[in-house]
Amino acid sequence: MAEFRAFFGARLGRTFADYPALHQASVEERGEFWSALWDYCGVIGEKGTVLLGDDRMPGAAFFPEARFNYAENLLHDADDREAIVFRAEDRVEKRMKRRELLQAVGSAQRFLKSKNVGVGDRVAAMLPNCPEAIVLMLATASLGAIWSSCSPDFGVRGVLDRFSQIEPKLFLCCDGYFYNRQRLSIRDKCAEILDALPSVKASLVIDLIGESKDVASSLVDAVAYSDMMSETSDEPIHFERLAFNHPLFILFSSGTTGIPKCIVHGAGGTLLQHLKEHRLHSNNGENDRVFYFTTLGWMMWNWLVSALACRSTLVLFDGSPFAPRPNVLFDYAQQERVTFFGTSAKYL
Repeated sequence: MAEFRAFFGARLGRTFADYPALHQASVEERGEFWSALWDYCGVIGEKGTVLLGDDRMPGAAFFPEARFNYAENLLHDADDREAIVFRAEDRVEKRMKRRELLQAVGSAQRFLKSKNVGVGDRVAAMLPNCPEAIVLMLATASLGAIWSSCSPDFGVRGVLDRFSQIEPKLFLCCDGYFYNRQRLSIRDKCAEILDALPSVKASLVIDLIGESKDVASSLVDAVAYSDMMSETSDEPIHFERLAFNHPLFILFSSGTTGIPKCIVHGAGGTLLQHLKEHRLHSNNGENDRVFYFTTLGWMMWNWLVSALACRSTLVLFDGSPFAPRPNVLFDYAQQERVTFFGTSAKYL
């Protein structure tokens, strides 16, 4: 924050005596603030004009000429630094380097393209908090398609109340999951959901309980994730650079007052807001290891993944936070040298 305070002050030809002064300037000089943040964080893309007209809110149009891609900004610097660490309740562990993540996203992108997924198409995911979910989300975003997700513990009605509204072209699911020491298959749930989503043209099944190929063979036009990843190609990954406000995510309201309402998040606003929160508020950078106890049904999963843009390592966990003992998350954080620990108020 101190470094950005000096950076922004130099832009304005001013000095800020304290953080409240910096905050006030960010409110009064909105266009200059977001432009400075773009440059300070090194956003990859074409920035263009910062504001169309004035900055009165609501109604201000920021970065009307910008062309960029969210996934490209998370996958830059594909080196041997650790990108993702994952542990499941059943003690399964996975690790991915940044270059391995980029390669996996490239394979997933080729699969999506083979299913004619492109700009504006919706991809619906019912997945756990695992590396494969991040790979598939980034592949979706790389093409300009729109990602929407929930976790596999959702009931059929809860999934359909959300995904039937967005008419997805592709459905991503898993064969099952572990929770509270139980191995739970969702084969029948996946089939029931697909029967009620006529817009879906193809499906992909990731493996958590060893049944992905069996589940994929039981669904129409479905492929196991491992089979997708076994396909090799020299085709380089492509990042579709799109408008600042191009849709990136579709999230949903809680559904406590009727059917959940769609909440569309644009790529540019999502990236800049998350960069602000990671880089300035949380001080996350390339030497940090960021953990958040979340599922794909909560917006904090989307927030967590954006830490890749800071070259931070993502530390993922899927399962019960109290099995086999109440301090399992804190033990995990200590073992993985977590520098940022996030969870919900209910957990505490």
